Amino acid sequence: MSTELAVIVVIMMLIVLLASRMPVWLALGASGIVGMLLLRDVDFVTASIASVPFEQTSTFSLTIIPMFILMGIFAVKANIAEQVFTIARSVFHRVPGGLGISTVVACAGFAAVSGSSIGTAATMSKLAVGEMRKAGYPTSLAGALVAMAGTLGAMIPPSVFLVLYAILTGESIAAMLAAGIIPGLLSTVAYSIYILVRTRRLATAPAEERGLAETLDAVAAPEGTGAATATSTRGPGSPGAGDARPGRLPYRGLVRLAILFAIIMGGIYTGLFTPTESAAIGALAAAVMLLWEFRRAGSRQMMTQFVDALKETAQTTSMVFAIIVGSAVLSLFFVVARVPNMLTDSLTALDIPDWAVLALLLALLIPLGMMLESISIMVIAVPLIYPIANDFGFDGIWLGILVVKLIEIGMVTPPVGINCFVVAGTAKVRASDVFRGVWPFVAIEAVLIVVLFLLPDIVLWLPSLAAS
Repeated sequence: MSTELAVIVVIMMLIVLLASRMPVWLALGASGIVGMLLLRDVDFVTASIASVPFEQTSTFSLTIIPMFILMGIFAVKANIAEQVFTIARSVFHRVPGGLGISTVVACAGFAAVSGSSIGTAATMSKLAVGEMRKAGYPTSLAGALVAMAGTLGAMIPPSVFLVLYAILTGESIAAMLAAGIIPGLLSTVAYSIYILVRTRRLATAPAEERGLAETLDAVAAPEGTGAATATSTRGPGSPGAGDARPGRLPYRGLVRLAILFAIIMGGIYTGLFTPTESAAIGALAAAVMLLWEFRRAGSRQMMTQFVDALKETAQTTSMVFAIIVGSAVLSLFFVVARVPNMLTDSLTALDIPDWAVLALLLALLIPLGMMLESISIMVIAVPLIYPIANDFGFDGIWLGILVVKLIEIGMVTPPVGINCFVVAGTAKVRASDVFRGVWPFVAIEAVLIVVLFLLPDIVLWLPSLAAS
């Protein structure tokens, strides 16, 4: 069979398997195996299947991924997200659209310790979507805001996506993490401005202020009682309603967030820890915070939370590594079929500038994001795009931020749009409502991507400053 026909068969097979709801890692691996069987003999394929999983997962640098995942889950269990959200509400509750802005700020803050887009979206949807709906926000706006703000977990360090990109390309993990800070903050500001403009005509401020005391009563309860995750049922006229004294704010959450961020970024840039060591120490610190939060609930409750965090970490890590293995098998088929070479030859033959070629390659990530899971896109597309961009002389750190930005769009666009489904399932709203509300945010992200594409110094300034 010709190489071109084999590539077409594999791509069609992959689409069919994904459409039939086969697990992503299995669909990727099966498509790659079939493709290699079409081009090579059985001995080559069996030898590849035996060696690829070990080669792709035995890298020491990959240990940073489960450590960041573990730290994020410990942080969720320790109620840090709820506490940060409450503080943000107390700051912005008198601003038009303050509840929405508080949600964006809380997502950005929690992303700084969770490293997970899905985890940020799931946690914040429990806290914020219902509150925004009660305050008069349309369901589509409330759900879409959390889904899109949740993608900040993919950009603001410690981001699993930035780490994985660095591992795949050989770029500095520390530089990638530093590069994600300014783009993440730009997205935070842009979303907040949109919410401020969008909600000017909504009568949300009184309802937002009424709901603030209820959140304070729930989150500012004594540590370890479990009340931090409870929902108050008292109305605005009940005793304590409207009592938003600053002294009652759970500042411990803000302190813990700062400690974890300082361990990760401060440890790396002072040279005290390597990135992998900082992730492990951050996970240990988050575990201590979890146990301290539930110290008054008894040893049984403490151990339940601790063991649940370990189980969730194992499940998530297994999923990530399974996708890495499946994608590696498919990538090996692409190498055997010389797809990167054909792609490079085709693009360089075009009579267009190098930046236009790169823009076309990056644009392909958007339809991929509509069909594939985000980590799958990363491990499939980056080995194809990075060498071409490198040959053209483009900076790898800057390219990584653009890739992750485009993957963020894939997290909220149909038909996959995993963040939208997570928010819909967690907040008990219709997925169609969430998808309907994300398009203005997608437009905002598209504008930011164009700005970052045209002005690379925005991305590279902080890494260059840290390196100097």
